[in-house]
Amino acid sequence: MPIPPCLRFLRPRPLWGAVMLAGTLAAAPAALPPLEEALAAARDVWGEAALAQPNGASYEFFAPLLPPPRYVHADFRHYPIILCPPGDFPVPPVPFVRRDPAAQPKARLISDGSGLNLRGGSRSWNDVGAPVRFRVGPDEFLFGALRDRVTEPELAEGWLPIPEIRYAHRSPVQSEGMVPLVTSRSPIPPEIYRLEAFASTAPEFAANCVVFVKFNLAQGANGFLSVEIDSPPPLRFEASRLTDAQGRVLAVFDAAWKWERGRMVARLRADSAATFAVPTVPLAGDTALSVSPAVYARQRAACVATWQSLIGRAAQVEVPEPRINHAWRNALVQNFQMINRGQLRYSAGNQYDQLYSAEGSDAAMALLAWGYAPEVRRLIEPLFDYTRPGLELHQASFKLNNLLRYVWQTRDIAAIAQLRPRWEKEIERFLQGRTGPHGLFPKEQYCGDIHTPVQSLNVNAKAWRAMHDWGAFLTELGDAAAGRRYAAAATEFRPVVLQAIERVASRTTTPPFVPIALDGGEPVHSPILQSRIGSYWNIIIGYSIGSRIFPAGSEQENWIPRYQERHGGIFLGMVRSGGAVFNFWTGPERVNPLYGTRYTLDALRRDDPERALVSLYGTLAQGLTRNTFVGGEGCTLRPVDAEGRFFYCPPNSAASAHVLSILRHLLVQDWDLDDDGRPETLRLLFGTSRRWLDDGQSLKVERAPTVFGEVSIQIQSRLAEGEVVAEVDLPARQPPARTQLRIRVPEGWRVTAARAGDTVLPPDERGTVDLTTLRGRQKIRFQVARQ
Repeated sequence: MPIPPCLRFLRPRPLWGAVMLAGTLAAAPAALPPLEEALAAARDVWGEAALAQPNGASYEFFAPLLPPPRYVHADFRHYPIILCPPGDFPVPPVPFVRRDPAAQPKARLISDGSGLNLRGGSRSWNDVGAPVRFRVGPDEFLFGALRDRVTEPELAEGWLPIPEIRYAHRSPVQSEGMVPLVTSRSPIPPEIYRLEAFASTAPEFAANCVVFVKFNLAQGANGFLSVEIDSPPPLRFEASRLTDAQGRVLAVFDAAWKWERGRMVARLRADSAATFAVPTVPLAGDTALSVSPAVYARQRAACVATWQSLIGRAAQVEVPEPRINHAWRNALVQNFQMINRGQLRYSAGNQYDQLYSAEGSDAAMALLAWGYAPEVRRLIEPLFDYTRPGLELHQASFKLNNLLRYVWQTRDIAAIAQLRPRWEKEIERFLQGRTGPHGLFPKEQYCGDIHTPVQSLNVNAKAWRAMHDWGAFLTELGDAAAGRRYAAAATEFRPVVLQAIERVASRTTTPPFVPIALDGGEPVHSPILQSRIGSYWNIIIGYSIGSRIFPAGSEQENWIPRYQERHGGIFLGMVRSGGAVFNFWTGPERVNPLYGTRYTLDALRRDDPERALVSLYGTLAQGLTRNTFVGGEGCTLRPVDAEGRFFYCPPNSAASAHVLSILRHLLVQDWDLDDDGRPETLRLLFGTSRRWLDDGQSLKVERAPTVFGEVSIQIQSRLAEGEVVAEVDLPARQPPARTQLRIRVPEGWRVTAARAGDTVLPPDERGTVDLTTLRGRQKIRFQVARQ
């Protein structure tokens, strides 16, 4: 009997030699080249095809092209979903250590529903808690074992860390015993088991990360459950508690369960549920914890309230795509889950469960951009204390930028005095450290993974940027002497860096190739992924893009991003890595979306929103898991099978930050466009999808923090009535030197006029108006017409 339509099962799809169709997803153009040709192409042929679609890139274009990331290098194979309360901030702060034995535990639910805290089996994974396996049916079949019977996980309300997974497994009907000689021919639908789980946010359970689990039937009336807890014997079940040999509590069950054959078993009927709780770190035997459906419901409601309150503090964004609204909320959830002992870790439960300077800074700055200034103030301190030998100069620029961005946005001037010993130490590295040839900094590691010493473009470009911006900031702050000192050093140093680039840049390619190694010896990477060094060049060159070492508006500022786009460095808008020469267990062709943040934000600074949208939708469709928005450091492009691709060491805080940073800058941008070190320009809605302003659609941004103060925007599209109406609350703290608002109407439409009350606001050809002279709350009516 076929599986009923209430289950959204994955079905085998055609080979990716042709574009695939998936349910209601729109079909991509038949003219698209197959995967092998797309991988071999010098340009991002699939991404550029998305650019050419009416109204540009979309999730619906990208999603059918490949199956999503799903598999990981672990015995449990399917990616884990992290379950825990928001991360902890010890009081007082704990000293920075790379590996903290007192770290807050994080549980992991395997995304096929097979179990909780299952062993990884390889050294890549940090095992926590006693493994718990879930089985269903009288034959005790492993939940999730057959892919065509299990759904994709779905999150409560689309974003809360309360996943639900369903699995179909038929219970035999009258297979033995008193079987009637004449049986009914009416079909009996198979049992569909519904699994839901979440981590309690109650303070008394946070230190042990207690996970509550509920099973019930979405269909059928004859369910069987068994739960195996893998802990050294003897185990004892008494008074609803399963304890180990030391008397510690491994799990607590409701009245539906009983102990049988070394496991817990329960029966399910159509209107019943079975609940239990599993502490990731065993509880003391005298801990007060009971479980029942009512307790489960109360704990669930408290969990929902905790996360809604926390995410409710952020800038609020609503666009006409629910997937995007869910994605940004869950990205914030994941990054709060990865805060541990006051550090925003790169990941959780694996080898990346530690702090990293560049990636940790990106994750922290994304939280800042969404309004979590108090948390970020605490997160930047361990980033200051972090160090990795051989990368001190590389790390210094992130430390300085973090504090500078924090103070510009919050005007928390006290932080400058409080952290002065830390930031002065880092900036002195730049003022005193130019001891290498040609007036540059001495050699440092090419990057974290590549220890080959080079005079790094990234180091020198970022050092210039730090001195330049700190000079302007301290002058603004009133410390004229220090400001002049840093500014003078930056003014003298920039031509030195540009001359070094001129010496080593290769003009044998179009555009010219700019190496990382300013001391020479680095070959031209064309195609980029032909070597391991080329792959790493592509991953890390974004730091030089972000430094804006090339003058704004110059031909040179386009060299690096255009080189990536034309020599095999970008795929679906994401930064590529790997290549035929450099293999890895996940596969030779990969994308690393999180290292493309600066590439994408620079496209927005240069006012190229269409490419930024390719990056956003490419990441959402093919860089993260479906529905749960989990990313890793990178993922393969060749599928393992019809259901998924490998990705490594999820979740990843910088991957979540990548989505948060792009979406924020599509909507709100605060830039230093005149490059004097002081932000002066506020640009609103410069990167929205044109589909978001289809007739009848609306979008909203509330309390978005900027360096000028908070800004709010509401847009209502009334194309059929010939207008788009915008309500804008402009920053009150410090008016920008220039404020612009753009209305990106769908193709076939144009903005013809705009007015705020009696003030006429002439739009340019892209629908942009200047709001610089306006203050406070403004209602702006844009007249639109068909082209």
